[in-house]
Amino acid sequence: MVKLRLKRCGRKQRAIYRIVAIDVRSRREGRDLRKVGFYDPIKNQTYLNVSAILYFLEKGAQPTGTAHDISNKAGVFTELYPNQTKLMK
Repeated sequence: MVKLRLKRCGRKQRAIYRIVAIDVRSRREGRDLRKVGFYDPIKNQTYLNVSAILYFLEKGAQPTGTAHDISNKAGVFTELYPNQTKLMK
């Protein structure tokens, strides 16, 4: 099974996170299938490849809680479910 989750990068006390599609059996810094974005909590910057995220979600990938919240703020789920008025939680 594939999950969308965060992969820690950066130096000590200055972490940034890549949002990756990865097999659930891999560890946090393991080999990913594809990089789909990044999140910098210090500068509060986010970049998402929405088409890649939608591709993996349509194939059955499950986002983790944090990856889901980041994607939800960017409006990814409104593109996945355009007919619903409420955002998916």
